[in-house]
Amino acid sequence: MIYLYALALSFAIVLLLVPQVRKLALRFRFVDRPSKRKIHAAPVPLSGGIALFAGVMVPVVLFMGDSPLFRALSIGGAALIVVGLIDDGFKAKGLEFPVWPRLIAYIAVAFVPFWQGIAIQGISSPSSAAMIIFSPAASAAFTAVWVFALINMLNFIDGIDGLASGVTAISSMTLFAASLIFAHKDTALVAVALSGACLAFLAYNFHPARIFMGDAGATFLGYALAVTAVDGTLKGATLLSLSVPMLALGVPILDTVIVFSRRLLEGKGLHRADNLHTHHSLMKWGLTQVQTVSFLYLIAAVFSLLSIVVLLILR
Repeated sequence: MIYLYALALSFAIVLLLVPQVRKLALRFRFVDRPSKRKIHAAPVPLSGGIALFAGVMVPVVLFMGDSPLFRALSIGGAALIVVGLIDDGFKAKGLEFPVWPRLIAYIAVAFVPFWQGIAIQGISSPSSAAMIIFSPAASAAFTAVWVFALINMLNFIDGIDGLASGVTAISSMTLFAASLIFAHKDTALVAVALSGACLAFLAYNFHPARIFMGDAGATFLGYALAVTAVDGTLKGATLLSLSVPMLALGVPILDTVIVFSRRLLEGKGLHRADNLHTHHSLMKWGLTQVQTVSFLYLIAAVFSLLSIVVLLILR
């Protein structure tokens, strides 16, 4: 029953808070302006990340209380919201926030879960059932790489109305189901709060979007998914535990692999924004925004269902 309460509360908070932060963003011209690389034709408020952060963290603090998972989410999440809002503020002025400050901030945040005891601790040996336990340095490195990657992957797919929020809702519900199967109550609570917040945000973010989550929201969602996956299934990496988050987060992972491969082949910088993402390609082939997002939702749902099937078969 607590999960239903968390879902309803996160949904209600975002549903009620988005109109308020949207009004403030319009008042202070905190908007994403159209450009050659952007799909939208009119300025759109960039303040959605604030509502998403509140929608996730309020149920977590009320129903979970103080815990390593709560501290990791609140500390790392708040840092990403601040950095993201600064980045979004630059966009609102038609400027680009420098890459290096962002990169340093993301790397620092990626180590927060390990600092709170949430880490990939080892991996099963391919030749036996024995677990290879990582040294603290290796554990910190593997965990940070995973978290850093997801922070950026969610940010990468946030280029079309409703895509990042919808994919996160699907992925988080998959992690919720996996957490219940593994009997991890805290990660199940975070996952269901994430889903509720994203579903409510879709009411305003689906095409035609009336608000964007901005870098603040996208990086926070990626971070929250990464931490939830580590705490729920990746602490001791086996074939089973690796397959669940990799499949549940299949859309952003696959998109990143495709984009980075194309950038390398074309000799472009990996960090440079472009129109090489999967959603851009689908729209170039003639799909509308709604058709593109719906197709990628379907792919995300297939990946998620496959992860649950694998989990049930191999468990």
